[in-house]
Amino acid sequence: MKLILKYLKPFSLLVVLSLVLLFMQAMTDLSLPNLMSDIVNVGIQQAGIEDKLAQALSQDGLDLITALAKDQDKETFEDSYRLVEPGTQEAEKYLAKYPSLKENSIYIIKTDADLEAIADIYSRSSYAFISLMQGLNSSGHEQTGQQTPTASLTDLDMGDLDKLVALVKSQADQRLESAIVAAEKADPSIRDQVALSFTRAFYQGLGMDMTRLQRSYIYKTGAYMLLVTLFGIAATIGVRYTSSKIGAGLARKLRQDVFKKVESFSLEEFDNFSASTLITRTTNDVTQIQMFTTMGLRILAFSPIMGIGGIIMALNKSISLSWIIAVAVIILIGVVILIFSVALPKFKLMQKLVDRLNLVTRESLSGMMVIRAFGNQDHEEDRFEQASRDFRDTNRFTNRVLNFMGPSMMLIMNFSSLAIVWVGAHQIEKSALQVGDMMAFIQYAMHIIMSFLMVSMVFIILPRAAVSLNRISEILDTETRIHDPENPISPDRLKGELVFENVSFRYKGAESDVLCDISFTAKPGQTTAVIGSTGSGKSTLIHLVPRFYDVTKGRITIDGIDIRDMSQHELRENIGFIPQKSVLFSGDIRSNVSYGKANATDQEILVATQVAQIRDFVEGSEEGLERPIAQGGSNVSGGQRQRLSIARALVKKAPIFIFDDSFSALDFRTDAALRKALKEYTGDSTVLIVAQRINTIMQADQIIVLDEGRIAGMGKHKDLLKSCRAYREIAETQLSEEELA
Repeated sequence: MKLILKYLKPFSLLVVLSLVLLFMQAMTDLSLPNLMSDIVNVGIQQAGIEDKLAQALSQDGLDLITALAKDQDKETFEDSYRLVEPGTQEAEKYLAKYPSLKENSIYIIKTDADLEAIADIYSRSSYAFISLMQGLNSSGHEQTGQQTPTASLTDLDMGDLDKLVALVKSQADQRLESAIVAAEKADPSIRDQVALSFTRAFYQGLGMDMTRLQRSYIYKTGAYMLLVTLFGIAATIGVRYTSSKIGAGLARKLRQDVFKKVESFSLEEFDNFSASTLITRTTNDVTQIQMFTTMGLRILAFSPIMGIGGIIMALNKSISLSWIIAVAVIILIGVVILIFSVALPKFKLMQKLVDRLNLVTRESLSGMMVIRAFGNQDHEEDRFEQASRDFRDTNRFTNRVLNFMGPSMMLIMNFSSLAIVWVGAHQIEKSALQVGDMMAFIQYAMHIIMSFLMVSMVFIILPRAAVSLNRISEILDTETRIHDPENPISPDRLKGELVFENVSFRYKGAESDVLCDISFTAKPGQTTAVIGSTGSGKSTLIHLVPRFYDVTKGRITIDGIDIRDMSQHELRENIGFIPQKSVLFSGDIRSNVSYGKANATDQEILVATQVAQIRDFVEGSEEGLERPIAQGGSNVSGGQRQRLSIARALVKKAPIFIFDDSFSALDFRTDAALRKALKEYTGDSTVLIVAQRINTIMQADQIIVLDEGRIAGMGKHKDLLKSCRAYREIAETQLSEEELA
């Protein structure tokens, strides 16, 4: 995680913006169920009445409430309302809302009233009236031909309010006291619903248009829901954009650093990583981290907000239903733990199987000619099929395990919804819960469960991302053995005198040296050749010059300067290197030859191709220097590929040229012509040639014979035939008796 945090630093502002947008998105999602609950509860069930406390009362309504209030509450309640007379200037302000004010006085609640205390008195008095009426019903008491009201006020005619007041005042003190005590003991939520019914009845008595009030509230709340939804959509789009930009930017920077690190590897580091695994780590592994960053940034921040917010909102709606969420979450966590325990080992295996599949594919494609030559297509198909089958089976197993999570989550959510409806219906029946609150509770329960599900989805990709992160860290944390000095020497112009002073070299982990006590001088204007049997250390020796490896003992100097005191770039700028394996890049002839000198002119390129004996091939087509070259130079022959590689090095006009067995694919005639042209072209440059053929190096100014990592002989061709047994043995296998004589 430290690596991800490190690469997230440049995107700090975008990360903060994403978190802000995620919070906005979560708040909008959490607001919608509450608004839906308000539409059902207030807009439909309460006819648009938002407050249980009546904002206006007639004289009879005020008398009815105070008749059922405690003595100490009556004065408080009456003082909280002010009288508004018909025909006054203040009456004009309320006439449209309360039409009865045209003829009758009404009481309007004061702005400085203690609304919470007044609402409590109001709800207790309302419930006390219902309790009183229920008592009268149960005793069969009747009043002057009037039917005694029931507990429901839906059909209550508030035009008879004066008679109801008279009825209440006519009751015995003991009966009134009993009703007031019952109201105090009643559930507050039930008292509130009764108070709302009273308010609705009072408003109808005041002539209010209840249909208009209900429609206005529903439209207003619906418009607000639409606005919140649009705001949530905008936040969601913003989060997806910023998180995708952060993930893509992080992946880009990570790939750049991995590629840059790999470019800085010496051959020793390349020995520890195969090409297939480097490709996989740069592509597939970085993609896994990008996916984890993009999803993790959205989900890991969003889910806790949704989960915690959903719990708070759900508890505000109903505490009695909270046990259902607790049980659902416990079951959910158990399912997730079970799935992870089964799938986690497979996630770690999948990355290795991807490496294996890439390795087999790369070997099959790069070695296609060998495969066909030996007729082993079936064998390679079996290898690929086995690697593909292993990856497929593992991937299929993990997908099957993960696919089990979806139905499990749906089952948990559906059972949770069913339990909430079952328990909530009983509470609605008891008037302890409203329908809208139950619907909102279901939504919040789904939010809570989905937040846990989303977190589990992050933990699904976390193991693969963790494996990928470790694999990339292995590359970035690899210490390169070859470093530039703190204060590199940068000479203006090198002559190219190359000196090996008691050089020894040993590969890392090897028990003995590959090169032992090598000392020689390669002078400018001369050709120094290195020859020896297979495994004698020829290629290793010349790989020390451009510092592909560093010497174990001794030193190598150019014009008296230790090559370790120069920067690697400066050193290699002064070397024209032609590797043993010719490598061309996709493009054309010009781009490949000018690879050694970016600003090379066409004339310089043509001269280099002339020396390399490839100009006829270049000018033999209409495209000329624009002639296309496929990846790896697969559309040219081995000899043409080798000569183009030579031209690429020659165009640099470097002080030192190194040819690592670079004439092996040339016929003798081309070889001779190239060496003759090369002698004239290189001029005062130092030429170092590694070769297997005696004919290639016979004319060299100095021949070094290597045998088991040591110099077995040094001199010219004729001298070595007489003085060096190892050289003569090589010559006898390649030259005729006349040539040896």
